[in-house]
Amino acid sequence: MGDGEGAEVTIYDVAAAAGVAASTVSRALSKPGRVSFKTAEHVRRVAAELGYRSSRIELPLSQRGTGVLAVVVADIANPVFVGVVRGAERAADQHDLTLAVVETQESEAVEQRALARLEATVDGFVLASSRLTDQAIRAVAKRRAVVVLNRTVGSVPSVVSDNGRAITQAAEHLVGLGHTSIAYLAGPEASYADGTRWRSLREAGLELDVRVVRVGPHLPTLRGGGAAAAAWQQRPTTAVIAYNDLMAIGFIQAVTAAGRRVPADVSVVGFDDIVDAEIVRPPLTTIAAPTVDMGASAVGHLVSSRRDTARPSAPDGTTGEPVLLPAWLVVRASTGPAPAPAAAGGSAARRAPAPRPTG
Repeated sequence: MGDGEGAEVTIYDVAAAAGVAASTVSRALSKPGRVSFKTAEHVRRVAAELGYRSSRIELPLSQRGTGVLAVVVADIANPVFVGVVRGAERAADQHDLTLAVVETQESEAVEQRALARLEATVDGFVLASSRLTDQAIRAVAKRRAVVVLNRTVGSVPSVVSDNGRAITQAAEHLVGLGHTSIAYLAGPEASYADGTRWRSLREAGLELDVRVVRVGPHLPTLRGGGAAAAAWQQRPTTAVIAYNDLMAIGFIQAVTAAGRRVPADVSVVGFDDIVDAEIVRPPLTTIAAPTVDMGASAVGHLVSSRRDTARPSAPDGTTGEPVLLPAWLVVRASTGPAPAPAAAGGSAARRAPAPRPTG
């Protein structure tokens, strides 16, 4: 400690008096969530006794921050969120922050309750595939820093992939193979990304003069893909684009079991480029997005918000244009030339042996 009267007390003085490392003092005073409650209280008491002051310690507790960020995902079993969480975790670690992962089970009500419980314990949220309304998201953003992924919400920062351009690429790929009809296997009705993808496909259909239809909504799971296949077989098309890879894989499994061949009878395109897309047979043509970069970019924005202002909104009160990251088509073996006209509409299934109905 300084010897002269009025000498400034340093963080090293506090560390020596508290019997801890200087880095522990730093975390206790600026990011209490990074140390135990007992240690944080001990360091704060010693700092106060020594007369140590910093802009951080003089802030009200509600503005000091906890050093914890939360990534909220719709379904933790969905492989697409692995990249998002990985990117967010890496970025958080670089800034000495802790990342919590919360699952909402595709439920708006569960998501609302989770955010309400966590608001007091985290510095900000990354909402991946949120099922909340725009109004609900803006309400949360007034109280905590928020970044949404794959969605744009007015006055709330967002990171999105260029789904529209990627959907157009997929449609162009299919038209180039001779396809004249494409079905979109829709995901959850409350999904913003689902609506965006369907609108983009409809616009591409008009531009390319190809018929597009919507099948669904269905769950964004293997089972949901199977249900979509059952509905699709009532009015089959020569190609389908699924809401995500899990639905596409479930669709392939179901139509194959029904006697159809992929891609000889129907071409299939997924979305997300999960690990299983390369394992399934045939390997899945899909639209890939930089999910790791999306998670990292979202956390980067939250960190900037914490540094620039105590308010949870962006520094200037607005967000401007969303951060737009590229998405691209990955062509594999699940897409091929359109079947001959005589095979369309289900005759392909008659060519392949099908089980006789029983009972």
